Amino acid sequence: MSKVALIFTGGTIAMKVDKELHGAIPSLSPNEIIGALSGIDEFQNLEVYDFSRKPSPSITPRDMKEIADVVEDFLKRDDILGAVIIHGTDVLEETAFYMNSVIKSKKPVVLTGSMKNASELGYDGLTNLVSSVKVCLSFYSIGKGTLVVMNDTINSATEVTKTHTMSLDTFKSVEFGPLGIIDHGEVIYYRDVTHHEVYDFKNQVNDDTYLFKVYAGMDGHFIDYLMSRGAKGIVLESLGRGNVPPMMLDSINKAIEKGIHVVLVSRCYSGRVLDTYAYVGGGKDLTNRGCILGGNFNGQKARILLMLAISNNYSHKKIANLFKL
Repeated sequence: MSKVALIFTGGTIAMKVDKELHGAIPSLSPNEIIGALSGIDEFQNLEVYDFSRKPSPSITPRDMKEIADVVEDFLKRDDILGAVIIHGTDVLEETAFYMNSVIKSKKPVVLTGSMKNASELGYDGLTNLVSSVKVCLSFYSIGKGTLVVMNDTINSATEVTKTHTMSLDTFKSVEFGPLGIIDHGEVIYYRDVTHHEVYDFKNQVNDDTYLFKVYAGMDGHFIDYLMSRGAKGIVLESLGRGNVPPMMLDSINKAIEKGIHVVLVSRCYSGRVLDTYAYVGGGKDLTNRGCILGGNFNGQKARILLMLAISNNYSHKKIANLFKL
């Protein structure tokens, strides 16, 4: 009989308010959460894996690697239709993008969580979990890569980001809109993924890839510090179309000379970077120096992609081509 694997990593979905601490803490076990779904036919064939009970900020790329290994093991089984990863929302999009980048199976992989804890009115955890299982069971979810399902909305891991600190509708594909919805238990897709690349990555990571935001008047001190820490890759959330203050350039040059891959994305919410401007510190000036344009990836996704590429020993040219896809 076909099953859906549920991989619990923790997050708000498993939290309640502690009266002494006056805040939400991990409280519910996976079985306590699943118990609330008893009696619903579609949820009689769930296989639960208790990976961790971590709040989202505690999830690391090493955890993502291990989660991907668990998912791959489940998806190799003939009796598993797909996998749902229950996750805190703070870094959910990064874990989703990691899964999308390393998992080769066409079976559905869905990430979900909860914006409200189980002590709050309007607790959305169970609804999100139910909708995610339904998406996994849908034939139309096959081959769409990793998906994020929250608030009865389906988004692609390559496009989605968390846009609001508290709204139930926080996960959005800002440029392209959702792939589809879950309406009265029915999974409905309106469009396909804009691009779903199948990378040839092995599931391995390094801890030497960094990300920071560029601001007015910034100099190269952060880059100098990261060089001293042995950085292998740096993602800059640059200004506008892909530009930086000229005071950063000496440090960028030194980083590139050391073989550090420097990728440019924009700190804007949407739109791609492009080497439009040839002034000192402009995108054309930066690509001439050896910086890589990061397309329309946001900073956190670009870091995951660069991290995986470096860990898989991609050349500078191959990394540059990777971000053009």
